[in-house]
This record gives sequence, structure tokens and C-alpha cells, in this order.
Amino acid sequence: MLDAVVVGAGPNGLTAAVELARRGLSVAVFEARDTVGGGASTEELTLPGFRHDPCSAAHPLGINSPAFRAMPLQRYGLEWLHPELPMAHPFPDGSAAVLARSVAETAASFGPRDAGTYRRLVTPFLPRWDALVRDFMALPLTALPRDPVTLARFGLVGLPPSTWLMRRFRDDKARALFAGLVAHAIAPLDGLATGALGLVFALAAHARGWPVARGGSQSISDALTAYLKDLGGAVHTGYEVKRLDDLPPARAYVFDTSPKALARIAGFGGYYDHFRYGASVFKLDYALDGPVPWTAKEARSAGTVQVGPGSRDIATALRAASREGRAPDKPFLITVQPSVVDPTRAPDGKHVFWAYGHVPSGWDGDLTDAVERQLERFAPGFRDRILARATAGPPELAARNANYVGGDIACGAVSGLQMLLRPKLSLSPYTTPHPAVFICSSASPPGPGVHGMSGHNAAKAVWRRIRAS
Repeated sequence: MLDAVVVGAGPNGLTAAVELARRGLSVAVFEARDTVGGGASTEELTLPGFRHDPCSAAHPLGINSPAFRAMPLQRYGLEWLHPELPMAHPFPDGSAAVLARSVAETAASFGPRDAGTYRRLVTPFLPRWDALVRDFMALPLTALPRDPVTLARFGLVGLPPSTWLMRRFRDDKARALFAGLVAHAIAPLDGLATGALGLVFALAAHARGWPVARGGSQSISDALTAYLKDLGGAVHTGYEVKRLDDLPPARAYVFDTSPKALARIAGFGGYYDHFRYGASVFKLDYALDGPVPWTAKEARSAGTVQVGPGSRDIATALRAASREGRAPDKPFLITVQPSVVDPTRAPDGKHVFWAYGHVPSGWDGDLTDAVERQLERFAPGFRDRILARATAGPPELAARNANYVGGDIACGAVSGLQMLLRPKLSLSPYTTPHPAVFICSSASPPGPGVHGMSGHNAAKAVWRRIRAS
């Protein structure tokens, strides 16, 4: 009998398996697809030689993850590459606000009226960042806070809606960049604790940057897999699990799946019926005949570029997708251009680039024209550089990854109490009605992102249960 079986070989499932194997337990992972990776994978979606990330591409939470930082993943091929600028947010006049490694450079891009406000907002937390991120990403409490005072101060600033925090800024450059940071979680700007989302992304960039993984996000998953195998774990791909009886006997079963899939497989009936799935995205991957011709020079050297432009535009686009059930006419775009820093991603002189805009859950329309009109506003001539494109709306995203119900790449709405207490209102979110079954996907705290912390936290719960039995 195995000690633990993990279902799903995404970053959280692989992290959970590694954490258990490091404790000397026998572990096997079962993945329905033919390759590991889930939301951290890389494929030739357009043309030969162009390596695209179907989901996550830039990884501020990955490089800052306490779980990943405790593992020797660099020995297994993971190399973080840092663009000159972590992120840029261009405006129609050709200027841009930036999220730089330097707080001073970031603040200066907002203009003199908001520079001091930004410095006073983020500077107090940076010296205690490592303790703060560990405490923040371990909520609800899987361990006592390392720095409860800093965590409490952060909560006072971050728990209110981001719209409250943005009132501190006098000009829209700072408000727009911060609104864009919140939108990475596909969360309406006026939701509970959305201020914390924006702050975490900003602090992550100042602490360690917003890198891409050399060769693509698949290298994160491949490094976790190689490390797991060295620890004695096994990984089985092409193995679809439809019920618990499909799995070998084990003392614990850990699911890197959506709550909906877990309930179906484990026979939990309506246990997770109150879990809410959120809005989706419409994503385009491009093979380009050259770099994106951004008007703003800052955007040309940034790994991530937010295309809004203003805070009201961003709020309108998010509200349309999340609350009004329609695709926005002028979508807010999150874009990543890995090949500005990673030449392995495309043939010489060519580039890969992706962009997505927010759309309602399950939306089956085509946002391509609206996305490219937005890009042309800030990068005239963009369409002339397209060699090929691959599109994926909510149906395609859900077909590619069963965790993305309705195309929700966050694996559950990041809003209301569900932002902090997911997938159930419980202080033990990784446990289920079955004492031997656990959940470790992004539907559990701390939520979406390629950071492995949901798997790390779930593995602690599994370890405690096995040790007590």
C-alpha cells in the first residue's frame, strides 16, 4: 500500500507529492493528460520552433514561493530569466508607468504627486517580505505566523477593496497600474481584500522580480517531476481517474483538481455546490516576425505589459465579464513577451507573445478583433508582424484543463470570502468529508498562481493525518 496518491500533475499536485516524498512517504502521481504541467506547461501552439505557454508565463509568485525556494529545482533545470523591467503599463500618449525592481524607479514613473505615496505604501513591508509572504500564503493557519505584527499591518492595508487603497493616489498612472495588478486575479476591483492582491504582486516584483522560466513554464513542472522521481516518487501520465476505485490502495488521496471533479470522483454529492467559479479569459498566442512594436519604450523591455489603459477602463472591462455577463468592447489585456529575455522560445529574430482579455464564464464568442484593436492602439503595426495565432476561449481552456470549469483559470472565483476561505468556509480547507481524501488545487488557499503553496499546505495536513493514524 502506498502512503499517498496524488491525482493531477499540475504545480500544486507535484509540490504536494514532493513534500510528502521528502518526509519519507511512498508517493505516486496520476495525471489524465499525456504530459505533466497543468497550468505550467509549454507547447508549440502555432508554428514549429515557437514555444508557447498555454496558461501561466510570468512567475512573480513562483520565484517568491516559499515552497519552491526550499527545493533544489535549479539542479533539475529550472532557471529564472529576468527582463529589464518586470512590468510596464503604457498610455495612449506614449508614456508608461512601470513596475521595476527598484521602488524608486517605480515611484518616479507615477509622477511627483504620487511618488511619495507609493514609496510609503510598499517600503515598510519589503524588509519583512520573506516572513510576510510565508505567512500570507499559508493562510488559513497551517502554522503560527512568523511575523504576526507585519501580517496584521498588511491586513489593515490590504483587506479593504483595492478601490479604497487607490484613493491614496492623485493621478491615474498609479491607479491604473495598481488596478491592473489586481486584475491578474480576475477579481472585481471593489472586492474584499483586493488591495492585498495588488500589494502582493507589487512587493513580489520589488523583492525578486517577475521572471519567466527558461524554455517555458514546462520547465517548472519538469523540475518538480525530476526531483520527485529522485526522491523515489512515481508519475503516471495518460491515466484518467473517474472514481476512487481507479486508484491503487493508499493511506491518503490528494486531489489537484477542481472541487467539482473531486466531488464526482469521491462521491461527495453536493458537498461543494456552494463553491463559485469565476469569469474566464480569451487568450491568444502569437508567433511574431519581430518584437511587439510598442510606442512606449518601457514596454519594449518589459516581460509583462498591461494594456488598459486607465483605471476606469480596467474596472469597466472586469465588471462586464464578472458581473454583467458580456465581453467588454475594449478589453483590459494582460500580455507577456517571454522572448524579450529568452531566445530559446522562438527562431532567431522571431518572437512569441500572448495576450488575454476577460470574458464571462463559458463565453463562446471570438474576442480576437477586439484584442488586436487594443494592441494596435499601443503598438501600431502589431498585426503586420503576426505569422500565426492560436486562440483559446472558455470552451477550449476547459477542454485543455479540467480544473478550468467554464474557462475559469483561477479554479474558483477570487472574490468575497471565497478569496480567503476556499473551497469551503473552514479552518481546515484541505480536508474533505472522507478522512483519507484531501484537496490541494488552486481552489484551496492561497489560491491561483504557479507557486505550489496550495500543494505545500495540503501536504502538511496529509502528513499530520498519516502521522496520527
